[in-house]
Amino acid sequence: MGNRLSQIATRTGDDGTTGLSDGSRVPKTHLRVQAMGDVDELNSHLGVLLAEPLPDDVRELLITIQHELFNLGGELSWPGGMLLKDAAVLRLDEALAHYNEHLPRLKEFILPAGTRSAAIAHVCRTVARRAERAVLAVAAAETVNTAPRQYLNRLSDLLFVLARVLNRANLDGLGGDDVYWQSERMKRLDAADN
Repeated sequence: MGNRLSQIATRTGDDGTTGLSDGSRVPKTHLRVQAMGDVDELNSHLGVLLAEPLPDDVRELLITIQHELFNLGGELSWPGGMLLKDAAVLRLDEALAHYNEHLPRLKEFILPAGTRSAAIAHVCRTVARRAERAVLAVAAAETVNTAPRQYLNRLSDLLFVLARVLNRANLDGLGGDDVYWQSERMKRLDAADN
């Protein structure tokens, strides 16, 4: 892996390229760089979620996920390297099973709403899906290990489940349950418009 940054403004990217961990330089528009950016954005959104009141177990899980996402981003910046371990995917599978076990079955689609923390978890979920698509685009053109693809897929599912958990935790007093999409409401609104 390349050297750690000792200064931020290196000016080496002024020509529209960026350095990867193997020492190569690629355009900043390269699919690999885009995937790295999406993973970084996801990690930043998780940082916003961590600034909210959260159950202690959810907070600890999200902190671990942030570190694993940093490894995932590092792996993307290191063509041929491996930093994200299969155990990270297994941890997400275990967390999914644990949190999903205590939730009621869905009766309808839910909206990305409710408590502030649940809404932020939904934003994280959508960014995770975008990051997954970006990694898949890299994998279609170059070799990418299996763990990053699986990790982002599981993580988006977990963030959906955690949003439901956070609505029920109701730590800000504004939630308490899922916010269901109401197809009947839409039918009534459409009928009133006609």
